[in-house]
Amino acid sequence: MAKKVVATLKTATGKDWAKVIRAVKSPKTGAYSFREEMVPVDKVQDVLAK
Repeated sequence: MAKKVVATLKTATGKDWAKVIRAVKSPKTGAYSFREEMVPVDKVQDVLAK
């Protein structure tokens, strides 16, 4: 499935998006998990500021 995502991102419309991966700590167990999001390139700083 990753091949489809990579192929889609290499098209002309896909270059306007960035994949943001954040580590999120669980309040219950204290373990970290990773949250992945696809955001427009111009909104990356806004998403990371949250």
